[in-house]
Amino acid sequence: MTAKNQILAALSADVRDRLAPHLDRVSLKQGTLVQSSGEPISSLYFPINCLFSITITMQNGATAEVGMAGSRDVLGVNAFMGKEESTQTEYTVQLSGDAMKIGAQALRQEFDRNDELHDLLLRYTQAFLAQVSQTAACNSLHTLEQRLPRWLLETQERIHSDHLPLTQEFMATMLGVRRAGVTQVAQKLQERKLIQYRRGNVQILNQAGLEASACECFRLVKAEYDRLLGQQ
Repeated sequence: MTAKNQILAALSADVRDRLAPHLDRVSLKQGTLVQSSGEPISSLYFPINCLFSITITMQNGATAEVGMAGSRDVLGVNAFMGKEESTQTEYTVQLSGDAMKIGAQALRQEFDRNDELHDLLLRYTQAFLAQVSQTAACNSLHTLEQRLPRWLLETQERIHSDHLPLTQEFMATMLGVRRAGVTQVAQKLQERKLIQYRRGNVQILNQAGLEASACECFRLVKAEYDRLLGQQ
């Protein structure tokens, strides 16, 4: 499969041509912070083969992921949602790779005057809100034994790879749990030959089995993305 961003690919050639002068392909390293909480959003990102984590940090320093953005997404929707141009969340590169970057002002101008782009980005925003809402419910109602498989599947879907360069410490931070809990669940998944974990790398061996172990949240969010944006 050719690496691409699904949002950009869904646009007509005319609209892509209008955006092209404002788009730059950038390479991003794991751990890079591209947006801080409370800061104005100056750029948006259309991930190609990288993955972003959208996180909230509490006053005590605890951090948890509330959403992720990959090849089906655009990062920075606040920039075209009315007058609010900042966000209470942070955007961090979860997995290294490339993305198309565009200035917030340029995208807002096209959003305001182009019906096709306007409609697509609003439908995407609806899908993204479904992801965030489902994640909040999942974190409250489902066990780590269900949540970790769901999180791995969502990561896999957004980078189109069974090989996920992720440490257990990082997964624990994103899931808002202790590392020991992730270690125990990952070991069980490995014993069942659903994944293989070695030195900060997770390989999905049995996707059907992993989906059977996950809660319904992965399936529901994927269905909503497919409904609003079309299947990949």
